[in-house]
Amino acid sequence: MSPQERFAANLRQARSKAGISQEELGHRCDLHRTEISLLERAGREPRLATIVKLAGSLETTPGELCTGIAWSPSKRRFDVKRPPRSGN
Repeated sequence: MSPQERFAANLRQARSKAGISQEELGHRCDLHRTEISLLERAGREPRLATIVKLAGSLETTPGELCTGIAWSPSKRRFDVKRPPRSGN
């Protein structure tokens, strides 16, 4: 799993928890619905400003949207943990 895929999963989960559509999230953070869709499908890597907008619009933190993503300096790569399965 890539960092983008984990971010996408975290974003989908946060949006679902908020009970809003991609269109509503886009409206709240001044992004187009297609941009939200790309981010939720890991089709685009978000910029810092986008992460901050998304977090504020979802009443969460940038850290929560990046949960499970860490940089390992000794391995010189990202360590990405799979999100827990829903329903468990």
